Amino acid sequence: MDHQRVRRLANQSANFGFLVDHGLLVWYGVGAESLIYVDAQSSMFKARAFGETLARELVNRTGTRASSDRFVDQVQALNAAGVFTPKINEAFHRLRKVGNQAVHGHLDQVRTALELLRDCFELGVWFHRALTDDRRPIGFVPPSPPPQQVPQHIVVGLQAELDRYRQELAEAKLLLDGQPSVAAAQAAAEAAADRAVTESAARRTVAAELVADLAPQMAAASEEFAARKPVKVSAAKREDFISRARRASREPLNEVQTRVEIDRQLTAAGWQVQDQGQINLYAGDSGVAGVAVREVTLATGRADYLLYVQQKLVGVVEAKREGTAPRGVEAQLDRYLRGLTAAQRMSAWRRDAPLPFGYVATGTETVFVNGLDPQPRTREVFAFHQPETLARWMREADDDPAAPTLRARLRQLPPLPEEGLRRAQIDAVRGVERALAADKPRSLVQMATGAGKTFMAVTSSYRLLHHAKATRVLFLVDRNNLGRQTLREYAGYATPGDGRKFTELFNVDRLTGAGMLDSSAVVISTIQRLYGALCGRELPDADIDDEAYDSYHLDEPAQVAYNPAIPPEAFDLIIVDECHRSIYGKWRAVLEYFDAFMVGLTATPVKQTLGFFQQNLVSEYTYEQAVTDGVNVDFDVYRIRTEITDGGSIIEAGTVVPLRDRRTRAERYQELEEDFSYAGKDVGRSVISEGQLRLVLETFRERLFTEIFPGRSTVPKTLIFAVDDNHAEEIVKMVRLVFDRSNDFATKITYASKRTGDNPDDLIQALRNSPELRIAVTVDMIATGTDVRPLECLLFLRPVRTATYFEQMKGRGARTIDPADFQAVTPDAQVKDRFVLVDAVGVTEQELDEAVPLHRRTEAQISLKELLGKAGTLTANQHEVATLAARLARLDRQLKPEERAELTDLADGQPLAAIARRLADAVAPESLIPAHAAGPDAVRDLLAEALRPLAAAPELRHRILEIRRAHDITIDEVNTDRLISAAGVPAAERAQKVVRSWHAYLKEHRDEITALQIFFDGKGRVDFDQLKDLAARISRPPQAWTPARLWEAYEMLGRTAEAPGDRGVTDLITLVRYELGLDQELRPYRSVVEERFHGWLLRQEQAGTAFTPEQLWWLERIKNVIAASVAVTPDDLDGAPFTERGGIDGYLSAFGNDRAQPLLTELNRELTA
Repeated sequence: MDHQRVRRLANQSANFGFLVDHGLLVWYGVGAESLIYVDAQSSMFKARAFGETLARELVNRTGTRASSDRFVDQVQALNAAGVFTPKINEAFHRLRKVGNQAVHGHLDQVRTALELLRDCFELGVWFHRALTDDRRPIGFVPPSPPPQQVPQHIVVGLQAELDRYRQELAEAKLLLDGQPSVAAAQAAAEAAADRAVTESAARRTVAAELVADLAPQMAAASEEFAARKPVKVSAAKREDFISRARRASREPLNEVQTRVEIDRQLTAAGWQVQDQGQINLYAGDSGVAGVAVREVTLATGRADYLLYVQQKLVGVVEAKREGTAPRGVEAQLDRYLRGLTAAQRMSAWRRDAPLPFGYVATGTETVFVNGLDPQPRTREVFAFHQPETLARWMREADDDPAAPTLRARLRQLPPLPEEGLRRAQIDAVRGVERALAADKPRSLVQMATGAGKTFMAVTSSYRLLHHAKATRVLFLVDRNNLGRQTLREYAGYATPGDGRKFTELFNVDRLTGAGMLDSSAVVISTIQRLYGALCGRELPDADIDDEAYDSYHLDEPAQVAYNPAIPPEAFDLIIVDECHRSIYGKWRAVLEYFDAFMVGLTATPVKQTLGFFQQNLVSEYTYEQAVTDGVNVDFDVYRIRTEITDGGSIIEAGTVVPLRDRRTRAERYQELEEDFSYAGKDVGRSVISEGQLRLVLETFRERLFTEIFPGRSTVPKTLIFAVDDNHAEEIVKMVRLVFDRSNDFATKITYASKRTGDNPDDLIQALRNSPELRIAVTVDMIATGTDVRPLECLLFLRPVRTATYFEQMKGRGARTIDPADFQAVTPDAQVKDRFVLVDAVGVTEQELDEAVPLHRRTEAQISLKELLGKAGTLTANQHEVATLAARLARLDRQLKPEERAELTDLADGQPLAAIARRLADAVAPESLIPAHAAGPDAVRDLLAEALRPLAAAPELRHRILEIRRAHDITIDEVNTDRLISAAGVPAAERAQKVVRSWHAYLKEHRDEITALQIFFDGKGRVDFDQLKDLAARISRPPQAWTPARLWEAYEMLGRTAEAPGDRGVTDLITLVRYELGLDQELRPYRSVVEERFHGWLLRQEQAGTAFTPEQLWWLERIKNVIAASVAVTPDDLDGAPFTERGGIDGYLSAFGNDRAQPLLTELNRELTA
């Protein structure tokens, strides 16, 4: 690509020049612009190519996984990942849809081409801002029609659009600063807009010539770009880009709009906005009087707003044009806070101190600084704080001058009482409090499932409410039924000291339809219910488990507006339990609404989680550590494989099969007109294979007391994971049949349980405590978070696509239980020392993703397929059209909201119900009778017109078939299944898999992990922090490794030297070196250091150097530090155990000043790898 010519092309463009570093985007954008009046169809083609190129660039830049390279799939993946806001998503889809019509339908409309050009411009500006964080207004320069080249009717028809675009351009160029009046500023802006339009028209010819000249180069560049492999993107970079992209999607306001918007925001927060000449400090209906006075002259300049609370001057708002970096105005804000006149100081809250509260606002961004904090630091806030909030902060500062703010009090928390806390909980509480004291807004706690995350969070809540005087804590749970469990944890918490219960001191409430109570100190909710409350919706009762309020699916990312009933300052701390699910992607705006510290709790952090929490992992406690400490039990894997599970089956043509409606469970029978084949992945979803289900459960029953739990006679408490509620229903029925037991033996626990009169909470309690209920079947309801300690067996009859979710599901079996409680429900058991994961679908063998990939089914339902096929060829007769109308109307009633929206999108904005109505209207007597009277051609034209939305959209027809298939379940009563194998997975086989995966991991991540870069490059030496980083990375799903676990795998395979003792972080050095072939034997790092140390001592002796007993004492302990921490530094010598002999001074005394430092350097070099 000739970058110099691309730069020339960019210089000729008024609308795409800022994309000069992205040659393909410049070429497509300028090409669309230059062709708009001479070849509108080609202009639209280039506009679509612009969108497609930008989507591919975004996929690569963010590391987003799409199901294919198709434009539509990449756009959907980016939207699902939270990169897009609804406005950006709609612009991409307009380019995709109309661009398709332009290519295939010859849609030659200049107006449409102009609209698409504007979409390309807006997307280009958005991308530019996401990359640069540049918020300056950039105006679209409308291309004026060239004289004598465009028909007059097109010019007239476009005039309204062109005038509107030109007016918007003038507004973007409006600058109030430096102008004597608003009128003068407006006149200058109008003149600047006229010049831009004129100059753009003058450069259009040259731009078109450059576009043509660059065509061969750009064709090659486009092919090269399409073939480019995506690079790995770190979580931090991805998070940073997405954050900027979401901010960039908001169009910058001009200066007039900025002031109007700031007025609106202040008013919404409860402030009375007044001009200085109309000031009334007592204004307001009731409560705390908060007044914002515009344009007030101070001793140091002119403040845009002064803030009064209860007639006291307390703060300043500095308004800036959007595009101004708020933090770049901090010095000016500080001058205003300190720059009161003598008269103004008389009304100030504190006359001899600067005003405490300062804001810089642009209408879209607001930053805030509290001068009362121990280290005042600006932070972004969603909106202005309410006057009542500032009044409360003023009272708190007056009551406690030594610790006037929450951030001050967080630095003065008393020591943590350790009684009743596990070591991991102590580390987590202290880690969180260190982060809060350092004013770090987000902290992440990784703690193994069952290790007491909730108890730890309750402890932190108590300390913040009691000692730091926090106002309110929000606890977000993963599912509504876990809210009850969390409430019980708070209610049962005995506070340190007098032992009173938490709820005796503080009110703990769940978010309900009544909203948030003023008296609540802790509010428990799901993020879905919180979002509903912010949007002003009426919520169901807290005890009603509504699946809609547990679902994480959103068609578009959540958009949050200011809600005075739940203002951003409503909470001081937000605790997000199992935060891997709700923080990134489409729900993040809900959390970012609040001006609060945020603590995430998870057993399974992924890259997106770490990115959101700004890499601030304050404590780690892995599953392996929990097993070692006796907090959790370990597990074994038992694998059952069958032919149908692995490869599916075929039901022959002519077979009459039951078809069951997925929602109503109503059955109908249909004869297959051709062979019906299904894959193993379809079992439980679109096909219920009774033979497969029976064989798996019979095998489980037969091997249960011989191979899985040998010597036992009572069926262990078992949880079976099903695909969906229909699958769960079939499993329960088959379990009772195979085990020949009553209803009390097995039950279903899903959201649908309450429809049959069962209370899911009662069923969960029975699973915990009832000796009769042995097997429960669930889908998602108790797959995460719910404690059922007696569970000993997890049977997977469904695949799992993410490592995080799989780890959560495994956690259901990992809980320990008191032997007496265990024997009360499972009499022939002595102690729970393990659980067994029975894998009937290969979930333990597949590679699991960190993000859910897009997934589509491609099966077709035959009779509907024929009807749609005739619709596509316009050969359906009136009876078939009537039948098709009825089928589509029935399908529309069964659609989920997201499916209905998708079909409407594919039908170019026509809902499926409207298409069905169109078909029905065409065959109604009032339409057919006059058509028949006019002749056969009229009937044919009538039906063809009705069928046109389907005939013109093959993708729509295809998707209708897919969705219809998804709503029917075929029941295979014909094929029997055959067992391939059923056996426990040998430890050696699992160890081999770990070693293979470890080897692959090293190769895959050699360029992104510093420690691995050093090992592979052979340059330099790793330090302890780099090793800890490597250990932290491999501890996360899907690996979940520790040095001890890796070592154990090699030991199982007989590849390690005999060496007792525990393995630690430094052993990663020898593990990596062994895999790279740098060491021929795998030995503990400590033994390597010991051997090298003795060799070094021998060489010193041979060279005539003798060490005194005092010196040997120092050398032995320096060797121990190197073995534990890779290297020793002078600072280490002032710590234990060296302080016993004077620290660094004692070391200098023992070896002398001249020899001391070279000796440390030599030991670091000689003893380390």
